[in-house]
Amino acid sequence: MELTTLAELLVGLGCPADKSTEMAAQLDKRAQQLAESKGRTYDEALTHLIGLMRQGWAAKEKGL
Repeated sequence: MELTTLAELLVGLGCPADKSTEMAAQLDKRAQQLAESKGRTYDEALTHLIGLMRQGWAAKEKGL
């Protein structure tokens, strides 16, 4: 996935726009590491990480 596309997705999930490019790069790197270390595909690892981030932003919005 291109970083600009990933950054746009992150903004849609609640990521601050000014941090989205940096976070997209970090997420991409971590997904590659996770895929390699856990024997997953990159897409599986990225989907997992995006899900975790979405849960975190949802909890933050609820004040948890």
